[in-house]
Amino acid sequence: MIELGPFLRAALALVALVASLWGVTWRQSRALEAMSELDDTRRQTSLAEAERVDLERSIQVLESRARVVPEARERLGMHIAASTELVILSGETKP
Repeated sequence: MIELGPFLRAALALVALVASLWGVTWRQSRALEAMSELDDTRRQTSLAEAERVDLERSIQVLESRARVVPEARERLGMHIAASTELVILSGETKP
């Protein structure tokens, strides 16, 4: 076995210590980057969900009878049928 001097042992120990500290620092920085990306993704998901809810609300308003009836009246000249205008068809067919 090779006999190492005390200076060389101390130098190797210092190199090992610095290498391990560098490894821990690198790992921690990667973890912080991953957490930052995760936060960004959660923020984007939250914004997309809020936008989806807002769009669904807009669709409900636009499809509501309170909106459709006046638009149909104005744009298409339609009106709500009176009882005299209703025609009921039977489901029977004639041979």
